[in-house]
Amino acid sequence: MAIKMIAIDIDGTLINDNRQITPKTVAAIKKASQQGIKIVLCTGRPMTGVRAYLDQLGLANREDEYVVSFNGALAQTTSGKVMVDYSISFNDYADWVNYCLKEGVHSQIETRDYIYTTNQNLSYYTIYESELVSMLVRYRSLDEMARIQDQYTIAKAMMVDNKEKIDQAVKDLPADLASRFSIVRSEDFYLEFMHKEASKGKALDRLSSELGLTADEVMALGNAQNDNSMLEFAGLGVAMGNSVDKTLAVADVVTGDNNHDGVAQAIEKYVF
Repeated sequence: MAIKMIAIDIDGTLINDNRQITPKTVAAIKKASQQGIKIVLCTGRPMTGVRAYLDQLGLANREDEYVVSFNGALAQTTSGKVMVDYSISFNDYADWVNYCLKEGVHSQIETRDYIYTTNQNLSYYTIYESELVSMLVRYRSLDEMARIQDQYTIAKAMMVDNKEKIDQAVKDLPADLASRFSIVRSEDFYLEFMHKEASKGKALDRLSSELGLTADEVMALGNAQNDNSMLEFAGLGVAMGNSVDKTLAVADVVTGDNNHDGVAQAIEKYVF
């Protein structure tokens, strides 16, 4: 069946290690879009960290193009209309952040507008994330977060610390707390917690249904654990050459890596 939607992860997939989309990949995506194929950027980032790439690809401010952000917690048109919305309750967040404090692991949440952290001593990885996704950081105590909870929606929560600390926090994580979330490891230093129904795959499934498309008409490309659900959903799941082993294991095919036009190679081979 012909591919009518291409779902593309950003970091480690769409962009190279210099955070750039190569000219060959830009050309392939624009050609697909011009042929009426939907291009859906699927990322752990908020929209603030996606807009520059949408502009470069000619997909910004469109009612007929889409973004899946926060690892599937939110799907919307590139003009801002929300299609899928899974948010974390304040009570679940409060229990989670207290666990992080107990474990001594840095944490943060991301809303549509800001990164919030209860850590007065900011993690290096919080600053890195802020720069990566073009989102300002606000320090607030848990008491303050409780008082203003009607002013924000929690799209995802993140443990942001060195690998050893996160490994230990995962090992000690109570089953009851873990069961409330969808959990993915996007980097050694990032463990992400979303609403238990949220994943890139589920968001892509719902979006495809809204557009009258079947899974067989979808190609998905990714490189890391948080991409696995959408590679499993899509009729054609494509792992980048730089993918982690678990992503390679669920993919149907493997393309080149993110530094050698892997996305363009896949589009040329399986779409055109």
